Amino acid sequence: MKSSKILPIILWCLLIGNLLIGCSTSPKHYSSSVVQYLYPNQKQFVETPTIPLLSLPLRIGIAFVPETTGRHRLLTERDKMALMKTVSGYFKAYDFVKSIDIIPSAYLTTNGSFANLSQIRTMYGIDVIALISYDQSRFTDRGLASITYWTLIGAYTIPGEKNDTHTMVDASVYDIKSRKMLFRAPGISHIKSLATPVNLSEQLRIDSSKGFKQASQELIVSLKEQLEFFKEKVKEAPDDYKIIHKPGYTGGGSLDIAFLILIMALSGLWLFRKK
Repeated sequence: MKSSKILPIILWCLLIGNLLIGCSTSPKHYSSSVVQYLYPNQKQFVETPTIPLLSLPLRIGIAFVPETTGRHRLLTERDKMALMKTVSGYFKAYDFVKSIDIIPSAYLTTNGSFANLSQIRTMYGIDVIALISYDQSRFTDRGLASITYWTLIGAYTIPGEKNDTHTMVDASVYDIKSRKMLFRAPGISHIKSLATPVNLSEQLRIDSSKGFKQASQELIVSLKEQLEFFKEKVKEAPDDYKIIHKPGYTGGGSLDIAFLILIMALSGLWLFRKK
């Protein structure tokens, strides 16, 4: 009976001690930066103002840029492959895409820049590449939260950990030859959770996986929107993109510039005859 009374007192003392200290662990950061990969020697990068020549139908590659956090890896190669296969499915839905090649991580070198992309372009015969990168930061504030348990001897409180997990997954689509970014599609997630010191590591792993999953789902939604927007942008700004058709390609959809030119020519001929 005495021990049952002492235990809650000890736990309350521990709680007060944690609240007075109010310390926080240093944040953990995991990332693979597309800017660091493409422009490793420049703090501020400037895109080359060249007009991309898009030869339809396009051959597209998909790859993850190398991690920038040393030996720490947030994602396994299996995780990367799963996301790249999902992304490739949305590109395949468009008739201006001829093929999709998933590029293994081993072919992308750290700080490889466009020289590395040119090598991949030669190896796979691709025109455009979608570079997928991610960034995840985990913050843990100790002593700022608590969890109350009800037991047979009453209620007692154990200090908890307030966890914040910020995740971003980004797909940047580049025309390799012109070094021009065609569009990008980001996905963002923010997860908050509580955990006791005993299961803190397990909860952080769960939050990390959940954050990446949510950010990837947001990426897919954004990718669909950006693909449609890109089609319209090419149609409305022909001076920004040069479109040619490979032999045998008849085209279709919003990117069929030849069809639009034909309509304009016929309209001009009709007006000329009317006059």
